[in-house]
Amino acid sequence: MQGTVDGFSYGLVTPVVAFLMACLGAALGLRCTTRSLRARSAARAGWLALGATSIGSGIWTMHFVAMLGFSVRGTPVAYDRPLTFASLAVAVVMVGIGIFIVGYRGATRMALVTGGTITGLGVASMHYLGMAGMLFEGRFAYDTLTVTLSVVIAVVAATTALWAAVSVHGFLPSLGASVVMGVAVSGMHYTGMAALHVHLDPEAVPVRGDTPVSLLLPMLIGPGCFLLLAGVVVMVDPMVVAGGGPVPGDAHRAGRGHGHDGRGSTAAPVQRHRAPYETAARGGYRQSRKS
Repeated sequence: MQGTVDGFSYGLVTPVVAFLMACLGAALGLRCTTRSLRARSAARAGWLALGATSIGSGIWTMHFVAMLGFSVRGTPVAYDRPLTFASLAVAVVMVGIGIFIVGYRGATRMALVTGGTITGLGVASMHYLGMAGMLFEGRFAYDTLTVTLSVVIAVVAATTALWAAVSVHGFLPSLGASVVMGVAVSGMHYTGMAALHVHLDPEAVPVRGDTPVSLLLPMLIGPGCFLLLAGVVVMVDPMVVAGGGPVPGDAHRAGRGHGHDGRGSTAAPVQRHRAPYETAARGGYRQSRKS
């Protein structure tokens, strides 16, 4: 029996909040990735890890905020806790792989294509793994063409976002890039939901699991607090807010190549030339001491 799906049980509240969470995660992740390019060694890895977790948490939070408004008429909906947690881990890990590739390889074509593909597949995997964790009295079926379109949207959005992270400088341009990524992630989500068909089974075993509100709301608190903390870290760092700054160590290297005062002029070595009469006078003085 065909089931009736309602993805907007709370009206525009859930899609708008989901979109804002996607934008927040993208904004923090892109700024952290930009900051990592001006850091060295362990600091760079730390900024990239923070960026990957921000983007992954933002995308995951966006998905499940939107799913709070999802319902199937004629059957209760519950969630499998392990699969739901696994979808968050997949999002963070695969986004992290893509970000680390671009963070250490730069904005080369191969790095962007590889990192964007891995990140986009991670976003799509998170979405469909999260959908697999839904429990109800029936089963899901998907339209292959629409699913393919949603994956393409995810890959293109991820590649564009990674390019923006290493190529777009300044606070406002990065903010615009995060809005574009939020639109793309939301578009991917609802494209994937459009591919969904529900088939109810009257003889199915009654659903046992956590209800959407009882499971998702407590789980959303953790990623939400993390995004808030990441936002504080980003805003405290003046280089992130300004969108640029010197690479740590440049001032030290510049000081070694210039004078000790650290200014741009190089002090030429001063050689003292003795006048002929001075040499003769000193020679005479040494001879008188010997005698």
